[in-house]
Amino acid sequence: MNIIAAVIAGLVGTAALSLLMVMAPKMGMPRMAIWDMLGTMFSKEGNTALGWILHFMMGVVFAIVYAVIWNSGIGAATALSGLTFGAVHWLAVGLIMGGMPMMHAGIQAGTVAAPGLYMTRNGGLMAFMGGLVGHLVYGLVVALVYAAL
Repeated sequence: MNIIAAVIAGLVGTAALSLLMVMAPKMGMPRMAIWDMLGTMFSKEGNTALGWILHFMMGVVFAIVYAVIWNSGIGAATALSGLTFGAVHWLAVGLIMGGMPMMHAGIQAGTVAAPGLYMTRNGGLMAFMGGLVGHLVYGLVVALVYAAL
């Protein structure tokens, strides 16, 4: 396994996902700024810079997990595998969003709205689909960048 390639792939994949998230409201989709959610996780006031750091850190960690799985012989760093991993990643993360109120300072303080399963309380079906598309893009980019390096 090439850890440097996985880190770079994670950074590029997270940047691609973030770009989609920033553009989402301009395309008629709900605001899906996960960095704001992460930035308010530990304090009700929030810290946007911390949110961005955590967002990119998680993107790198997930890319390393993808690379470890590919290296173990499950799938490969291909477009199809990247899309598949992205979809599975979205399924898991969407469920975790439902449990966010239990561990989130901003939600508990009432300064941040709880996202609900698959962020559906923050935009309904559009947020549901936006999350899926974002994770498909992330998985695809991670796979292609990792394979290229």
